[in-house]
Amino acid sequence: MVKKLLNSLQEYKKDAIKTVIFVIFEVVMEILIPIFMANIIDEGIMAGSMSQITRIGIYLIVFAILALVFGTLSGKYAATAATGFAQNLRKKMFYNIQEYSFSNIDKFTSASLVTRLTTDVTNVMNAFQMIIRILIKSPLMLILSIGMAISVNPSLALIFAVAIPVLAIGLIFIALLANPIFEKIFKSYDKLNGVVQEDLHGIRVVKSYVREDYENKKFQKVSTSIYNKFVKAERILAFNGPLMQFAMYACMLLISWFGAKLIVGSAMTTGQLTSVLSYSMQILMSLMMLSMVFVMVISSIASAERIIAVLDEESDLKNNDKALTDVADGSVNFNNVSFRYSDENEKNVLMDINLKINSGETIGIIGGTGSSKSTLVQLIPRLYDATTGSIDVGGVDVHDYDLETLRMNVAMVLQTNTLFSGTIKENLRWGNPDATDEQVQKACVLAQADDFIQGLEDKYDTYVEQNGANFSGGQKQRLCIARALLKNPKILILDDSTSAVDTKTDRLIQTAFAKEIPDTTKLIVAQRISSVEHADKIIVMDSGKINGFGTHEELLANNQIYQEINESQTKGFGQHEENANA
Repeated sequence: MVKKLLNSLQEYKKDAIKTVIFVIFEVVMEILIPIFMANIIDEGIMAGSMSQITRIGIYLIVFAILALVFGTLSGKYAATAATGFAQNLRKKMFYNIQEYSFSNIDKFTSASLVTRLTTDVTNVMNAFQMIIRILIKSPLMLILSIGMAISVNPSLALIFAVAIPVLAIGLIFIALLANPIFEKIFKSYDKLNGVVQEDLHGIRVVKSYVREDYENKKFQKVSTSIYNKFVKAERILAFNGPLMQFAMYACMLLISWFGAKLIVGSAMTTGQLTSVLSYSMQILMSLMMLSMVFVMVISSIASAERIIAVLDEESDLKNNDKALTDVADGSVNFNNVSFRYSDENEKNVLMDINLKINSGETIGIIGGTGSSKSTLVQLIPRLYDATTGSIDVGGVDVHDYDLETLRMNVAMVLQTNTLFSGTIKENLRWGNPDATDEQVQKACVLAQADDFIQGLEDKYDTYVEQNGANFSGGQKQRLCIARALLKNPKILILDDSTSAVDTKTDRLIQTAFAKEIPDTTKLIVAQRISSVEHADKIIVMDSGKINGFGTHEELLANNQIYQEINESQTKGFGQHEENANA
């Protein structure tokens, strides 16, 4: 885990190394100061020599200044290395997420990924900064201070041999109790982010149903859960301070007691006792700093594991050795295809699908909710891979194409109409970054979006709010269709992408497709028969299987499900007309 995390250090390795070097110099300066303080007492003050006081005093000033300079430089380079490390870590995580297939994304909630990219990375960054400074400085100062204390008076130094093991046992016990709680805390953060994200996304629904109190209680429940867990963890970590203070004061008292006896017995000078006391302070401060790092590392271990989970997740969709970069045409063949979302699911959502779609055909796909219409078309651009069987596009198995090539030739407008912050023109050019203004407008004309865009004050330069909040559902659908058309695809898939537009506009879109892009294979998933009745053929889905395949007239004549859908929609329309006339 540590090695994989440190791979993100990259160009900031030099800053991390400089931090360590300056920390070492800083420790050396601080270790020298007590020795010279002992000398200034014994050789200067006690001997009444002003020249010695001046000479040694200058050394002390120089050491103090150098310690300050080295400490400042180590802090500067540590901050640079830590922030750069966090930047690279976020970048690697984000880039890896971009490579995920839909099945990979299904393993993580969006709230969890946001937490991992923000809170978890920040925790690891702070721990890393503490490690390259404090975790280098404290053990080094501890070892050198003990060594110097032993060199001054070995018998007094034995006091530390008792104090250090007691502290180590106490810290390990604290860690074992606190770490599992921190793991639960970060999972609770995922839930909190999920609640906030869901509430903000659906704020209009919340207000329209007057459910603010319910949402407040839901937020309060998760927030209280995090509070309670943090309190529990902090109660355990709170023992760290008293434990350290007990060890510190116990050592100081014992050193003072035994040191005073040694001075009275002329076995030790006042300066030596002062230096041992200084080294004892350095030893105990080192232990205190180590305990701080210890606490920080404990809280960051859970974060590090969650980050590694994102980095280790590999897309299950990969190019093979062939990786063809040209799609001959828009023909699509399903050969005994079955599919389930994961190995944990025992039941297939698609079963024994056999289809032959010629290039340039318009195919409608209709069926009840949960009949796997969307799943069927998502297999074509390899948003998911078929569990068994094969799918051919342009006469070639989809696995033999370069994934980017395949998806550039298969334009898909998903059920969720996602627009990004930026202008309309910028959103549309997702389909083709090099599209001219004329090509952008032509795509919008085909998608029946140009009329409402021309009515906007800034037209194609109109700013799109987050998730297209300043556009209606029908407008967003038409913009998404135009964006897909700019790819100039060989296959165009509309996954219930005209559900929010009126029947007349839907018909105009279908007519424009037939006239302007006759060679493009068009797959139209819809709930309304009026959206697919003019298709060359219509697929009727039922419980993951193809229940019927034929023209509108053929299915009306011999397919019961299609007849029932048609009757319910026609009857509903008729009743609506009667009510309107009344």
